[in-house]
Amino acid sequence: MDVAAPPGLTSAEAAARRSAGEANTPVSSTSRTYATILRTNVFSFYNSILFVIGAALLAMGRYNDAFVSVGLGLVNAVISAAQEIGAKRKLDGLQLLDAAQVVVVRDGADVPLAPAEVVRGDVVRVRAGDQIVVDGPLLPGGWIEADESLLTGESEPVVKEPGDDLRSGTLCVAGEGYQEAREVGAASYAGRLTAEARRVTTDKTPLQRRIDFVVRLVMALVVLMSGAILAQAALEGFTLLRVVQITAVLSGLVPYGLFFLITLAYTRGAALIARRGALVQQVNAVESISHVDVVCTDKTGTLTTGRLTLKEIEPLGGRDAAEVEAAVGSFARTATTPNLTTVALAANLPGTAWEVRDEVPFASSLRWSGVVTTDGAWVLGAPDALAPQLRGTDIGASVVGRASMGLRVLVLARATDPDAGLRDGDGRAALPSLEAVGIVALADELRPEVAESIRRFAGEGVALKVLSGDDPRTVAALASQAGLRAGVPVAGAELDAPDDAALDRLVARTTVFGRVAPEQKERIVASLRRQGHHVAMIGDGVNDARALKGAHVGVAMRSGSAVTRDVADVVLLDDSFAALLPARAEGRRIIAGVAASMYVFLTRVATQGVVILAVTMLGLGFPYSPTQVGLTLLTVGVPTLFLTLWARPVRPDERLLGNLARFVIPAALVTAAFGTAVYAYLYKVVSQGFSTGRTPEEVISEFERYTGLSYGTDTDFADAAATIGAQTGLSTFVGLASFVLILFLFPPTRFFAAWTRPTGDRRPAVLVAVLVVAFAAVLFVPALSDYFGLTGPAPPVFRAVLPALALWFAALTLVYRLRLLDRVLGLDELPQPSRRPASGGRT
Repeated sequence: MDVAAPPGLTSAEAAARRSAGEANTPVSSTSRTYATILRTNVFSFYNSILFVIGAALLAMGRYNDAFVSVGLGLVNAVISAAQEIGAKRKLDGLQLLDAAQVVVVRDGADVPLAPAEVVRGDVVRVRAGDQIVVDGPLLPGGWIEADESLLTGESEPVVKEPGDDLRSGTLCVAGEGYQEAREVGAASYAGRLTAEARRVTTDKTPLQRRIDFVVRLVMALVVLMSGAILAQAALEGFTLLRVVQITAVLSGLVPYGLFFLITLAYTRGAALIARRGALVQQVNAVESISHVDVVCTDKTGTLTTGRLTLKEIEPLGGRDAAEVEAAVGSFARTATTPNLTTVALAANLPGTAWEVRDEVPFASSLRWSGVVTTDGAWVLGAPDALAPQLRGTDIGASVVGRASMGLRVLVLARATDPDAGLRDGDGRAALPSLEAVGIVALADELRPEVAESIRRFAGEGVALKVLSGDDPRTVAALASQAGLRAGVPVAGAELDAPDDAALDRLVARTTVFGRVAPEQKERIVASLRRQGHHVAMIGDGVNDARALKGAHVGVAMRSGSAVTRDVADVVLLDDSFAALLPARAEGRRIIAGVAASMYVFLTRVATQGVVILAVTMLGLGFPYSPTQVGLTLLTVGVPTLFLTLWARPVRPDERLLGNLARFVIPAALVTAAFGTAVYAYLYKVVSQGFSTGRTPEEVISEFERYTGLSYGTDTDFADAAATIGAQTGLSTFVGLASFVLILFLFPPTRFFAAWTRPTGDRRPAVLVAVLVVAFAAVLFVPALSDYFGLTGPAPPVFRAVLPALALWFAALTLVYRLRLLDRVLGLDELPQPSRRPASGGRT
């Protein structure tokens, strides 16, 4: 088509508008700067405290203490910052428009430019295959067909006449014309959608919220306890070094390692899920998927493959079926511009290409295509488009019946006059008088795994809702074929009038929504969230981006638009939502593993806190040094890592906090009681030994090396020696008890099944055996014992620790079996615990 070009802007005018900020500049980043990310992650409130303590310890020459105190927080901060920087790069790289050049009219001539160089008022040439990069009207003298599916979800191209608006992000599939650039950059439709997609959103998962609550609670208790202990230290005249060491130990009570552990679990889960066809871009989505109880999905590209399948051909007028099939197949092979329909027909029907004298290609404005052969004119098109020219057989009932089944119905017709053409006197496409030869019924091809996936989702209590831009009746028919109970479909127009309460009722009872706009999809997701559902939204077009951002889990298809992929939490690499099922199982495994680790973490924190309070009240000095706290690597760090890796994908424990209280409080109180007794006994033994003057010389020499003080010269030598001896006994007892607690959580036999029934998994027992050997190495290898601030192995330590450990095991077994502390503390008033051994649940 030859369209006269408007004059367009001059180069000077374009330069002036660019200087005035009226260029089609991509939407600028709204995400945080790199400096802000590093500052908020590395210099968080908790890390800042650790850094101050670490600096003070370094200044005092306590390098081991400083490393242990600061190391974990710094490592966690670096990992968190790296993840957020990666997310920022993805957001900043977000582009809706293709990088291909466009053609504008400048100084009366066509000039190719990058989309970002277009300015407001430019005249942009638009031809078939071009993407629209700005908003504005189609100028007189042209027409085009615009594919708006990425914006609206509507699969059929829309005819645009002069004066009609073309929106950025659409694609010209037919025709030619010129467009005035009215809105550019951030003001364009594409710019507004991109800005919405760029919003930084933080949606914590249930497990993250629980861990956050627990950590905040512990931090509050630690602050209160620290105030009391440091006040006592000031009254007793502790040295600055001692105050800094005490502060480091108290700061270590905060279970900050839980955040580190959950980060590692998410990362590993994301790697495993990627092998099953789902790329996780937001790591907490690994867990969030496991909570999903409603999945909202588009139709095209999600339930269907985007291809058509031939369902049926009905001969008309008494014609032979084989003859009609061959005619349809030959017509499909003759078309010089194949589309989904002709490709499907040619692949399933016999026939040979005809010799063509003239051809009218398919256009959505015509809704038919035709060829003129030596045997006459043939036309294939929509029944209602051909109906005015059809003569003879009434096909109305056949067409309606198939359309109600969600099938795409076409009619093959032949000109009644053998000499008739397909154009009028002006050369424009026009239909002659026709007789119907056959009815062709095609169906959208369902993905092969869709029916099974829907069945499995239903079995797990997950509801599916289909949100499509296509006709509601067609979508409902396809949904029924896929195994969904489609019910009564609802059109998008019905979603605008109701208020939130009425909309919630409508959304709750509806499965299929058709002709829905992006804003309506977003409103449906918001309604489901208001109703307490955990929502996943699956989409492929730009029209789905806002709904993806509004859902708990945004899921994009790999074949979808760049915007949708970039803003999604998960990308389905094979365009199959069946990959969400293994992702859901992996999420549950992570929840179970991290929940089990919380039992170990919080028991350690509570035990240390109670011991510190008890020993301080007895006036026996401070029971831990920062380096001794480093033993938590064996008692907590390594065990929780493996327990998380070995967890099974069980249903999340909704009573997790109650179960934690039932396990942690008794374990902490009983362990702290025996630990305090061991500490007090050894403190007294060592103190009395030095006060009597009967301590062997070799023992005195060892304690002088441990304390750095001189016997008989430094007045506080006896107290320092007693403290380090008692600390060694306490660390030994608590370390061994921590290993046995793992067997309470995951009993290999009935002997340990006081808290929960035996799991049948021997790996935790093997882990305990390995940890005991490693702990023994710490005690018996001088270099290791010195590093962790312990004395070497001494008979008094084992004479105190081993009997105490046996009595502790018997007491804790009794407490768990009889639920003694539950009754004393009123924990039996909490909701009954679940029976999930993998999560530490009690039976």
